Amino acid sequence: MFHKEGTPSILLGTTFTAIVLLLTDYLIETNWIKMTIQLATLAFLIIILQFFRNPKRTVILNEKHILSPVDGKVVVIEEVFEKEYFKDKRIQVSIFMSPINVHVTRYGLSGLVKFSKYHPGKFLVAWHPKASEENERTTIVVENDTFGAVLYRQIAGALAKRIVNYAEEGMQVIQGTDAGFIKFGSRVDLFLPLGTPINVVLNQKAIGGKTIIASKA
Repeated sequence: MFHKEGTPSILLGTTFTAIVLLLTDYLIETNWIKMTIQLATLAFLIIILQFFRNPKRTVILNEKHILSPVDGKVVVIEEVFEKEYFKDKRIQVSIFMSPINVHVTRYGLSGLVKFSKYHPGKFLVAWHPKASEENERTTIVVENDTFGAVLYRQIAGALAKRIVNYAEEGMQVIQGTDAGFIKFGSRVDLFLPLGTPINVVLNQKAIGGKTIIASKA
């Protein structure tokens, strides 16, 4: 399956590929040149298709778990001062997505959306220390009775040029369902209450809607 946000890119890529294949077949007589161009064009289409893939996943709902919102690698686990919404100390867990990861963003917990805001910004590489504050990003806060308020931030990277965010203030959201999409990027930060037991370690591979980031007994 492919994510709905990829429809324009997939249609454009498919049309472009079909035109190139037809033109090269008609205009180029040297076989190795023709094959090189055609294979490169097909590879380009495959890259687009794999980027927008949206695998179906069975999510086991559990109000005592915070699930990973994205596929990627855990690159940060530390206590920080969150200055946009909470204005106090939180545990930050950051997950970096490479270009080959699934880029669907999922709600890590069920609850009420208390805050949702888009910030225009730069396109620093996702692992840059200032990316969380200076890059294009969205900030979303979901609250429930188990964990209280949990903030997650979608952050664009050097290649990402559009962040899609479905969260709106006042919405009731369900754990594991689509929360948005980051086109060609890049990182998600979670900000959890101090004392929340963390279930992942640095450099661990996380799977969106599956990996338990944090839990409560």
